[in-house]
Amino acid sequence: MTQTYYPTIWISDVHLGYKDCKAEFLLDFLNSTRCDTLYLVGDIVDLWSLKRQFFWHSSHYQVLECIQHKAENGTKVIYIPGNHDETFRNYVGKTLFHVEVHKTYIHTTSAGKQFLLLHGDDFDSATRYNKLISIIGDAAYDFLLFLNRWTNRVRRLYGGHYWSLASWLKNRVHKAREAIHAFEQAAVHEAKKRGVDGIICGHIHQPRIAVMDGIVYCNDGDWIENCTALVENEQGRIELLHWSDIKKVLTVVEPEATSPEDVKAA
Repeated sequence: MTQTYYPTIWISDVHLGYKDCKAEFLLDFLNSTRCDTLYLVGDIVDLWSLKRQFFWHSSHYQVLECIQHKAENGTKVIYIPGNHDETFRNYVGKTLFHVEVHKTYIHTTSAGKQFLLLHGDDFDSATRYNKLISIIGDAAYDFLLFLNRWTNRVRRLYGGHYWSLASWLKNRVHKAREAIHAFEQAAVHEAKKRGVDGIICGHIHQPRIAVMDGIVYCNDGDWIENCTALVENEQGRIELLHWSDIKKVLTVVEPEATSPEDVKAA
């Protein structure tokens, strides 16, 4: 298989062990690309879901096997555990099966720009208004994924491509948009506090590249709803990719980006 080379790739929120994980699309992405450094930015295995109800499709094992194969064959793999796989935070500072485990990480692009990497659950206090709303939100999200699953089954019957109904609906609910905005502002604030050029995170399943207050904000999305990843090319440009039964570049940001106009839709 011909593989596309990127110096750096970021993925997160895979949720292996959860029935709505799009492991087949991710496996195709991993097999179609090669990189020097692969960042796993949290929630790779969904331990929460596995505790509630055990589910493990063969494709989920194949994703882990593919990542392990890359780690054993020269790819530097950095793992930053999230809240759904927080058990692995007990191994921060250690190397497990050729994979380095970190709480946070600073990535320097080929253009010399520094990005803070973290999962993003640190910013939950900025987005959760109270415990009741959080519980209602979790239940609503499960229902959204149920609708998403059945919508795409019907679309496949009629030859349609994968489409995220869940993401489409989230972007039209005022409270959801408000929470996403609060999360992004908290992330940008943290990047400014750390004195870096940008921040790369996951957690909220909302892929995006934007420049806010001079900080490049990147969210690599997820493999539950959106099937997205971030990649860096050899010139230091960062691209947000969608990878399902169709593959496309969604957004790009140039290395010297300092304003919202520097982010381009592909």
